[in-house]
Amino acid sequence: MNMEGFRVDPRVTTPEAQAMYIEQGRKLFAFNQTIPFTPENIAATKALFGDNLDEGAIVQPPLKGVCFDMVHIGINVMIMPDCLMMSRGGITIEDGAMIAANVQLISNNHDLHDRQILICKPVHIGKNAWIGAGATILPGVTVGENAVVAAAAVVTKDVPANAIVGGNPAKLIKMIE
Repeated sequence: MNMEGFRVDPRVTTPEAQAMYIEQGRKLFAFNQTIPFTPENIAATKALFGDNLDEGAIVQPPLKGVCFDMVHIGINVMIMPDCLMMSRGGITIEDGAMIAANVQLISNNHDLHDRQILICKPVHIGKNAWIGAGATILPGVTVGENAVVAAAAVVTKDVPANAIVGGNPAKLIKMIE
């Protein structure tokens, strides 16, 4: 992924891209109508994320967002209900990470001068990281391996490995030994 970011003008699209967005919307709707841990839910999760969903990953409905083809979910990742994934800039969630309920993973923002333009930067959640309930991870942020983001934190800058951060904006609370 391009860590520097890129710009997207959603007003300029191809018929193929438009069809893909419509299909993803349908798949998201189908996923959100399933009961967690049922064969229907597992099939709908695989349909939504395709080959970007690794073994043992669990995503609980409901889920909100766009561009799920730009999300990679690692082995044994747990994503609790009501996660928002604004994924145009790409989202990577590495193996063993835990994403609590109501977390927002935001990989795009709007240009200040032309608000229709999206400025996209990837979000990266490291191995075994834990993102607390209601936390928001903003574009371009990497949360390091084994890091903990406290509930309701707003993360605007990278979080080092083995760090605990919290607050708005998130600040270092302590390092995990």
